[in-house]
Amino acid sequence: MRVSKAGRLVVLVSGSGTNLQALLDASADPSYGARVVAVGADRDGIEGLARAERAHIPTFVEKLGDYATRAEWDAAIAARIAEYEPDLVVSAGFMKILGQPTLNAFPVLNTHPALLPSFPGAHGVRDALAHGVKVTGCTVILADEGVDSGPIIAQEAVPVLPDDDETVLHERIKTVERRLLVDIVGRMVREGWTVSGRIVRIGNETGGEST
Repeated sequence: MRVSKAGRLVVLVSGSGTNLQALLDASADPSYGARVVAVGADRDGIEGLARAERAHIPTFVEKLGDYATRAEWDAAIAARIAEYEPDLVVSAGFMKILGQPTLNAFPVLNTHPALLPSFPGAHGVRDALAHGVKVTGCTVILADEGVDSGPIIAQEAVPVLPDDDETVLHERIKTVERRLLVDIVGRMVREGWTVSGRIVRIGNETGGEST
């Protein structure tokens, strides 16, 4: 897939929005090739929404509890995202798995604080420490309906130091994660990408079939 103009990003958040802020900062440079056109959340009163409002970015909130079924919420959030005609949806600390209405309509990027397929789920940093690994890291994936199971786009290693606890290690991973996410989003919108099975290629690499 190739984006022919400045890539339109809808970013989904559930918390402080540090990855969102990194994208907002990067998109201030026109050469980055992407801009955040809306920020969505699954709850009110979070810093991620406040960051968007300070940047004069439209926001929306779709709470799962406002719907009788998960399927209704899936359809509602897909419809809200579609209002902004995104080229990419970025799940930036969004603590919900998106359903087929969104995944079928848009490419969705997600990040995870471990080197997938190892240590998926909500406690990737804790699980890696408990396992005694010497190297962990972060992963950017194309999201699917599973838990951190989509095709891997990029990964970067982060060493585990002898005195690390979960908080210290996670903060070090987040620093790398923000940089990697910004780089990958920018490259995808500027250079395009292809997907063949579980292989994602950015730019002019040979092989693959278009998304």
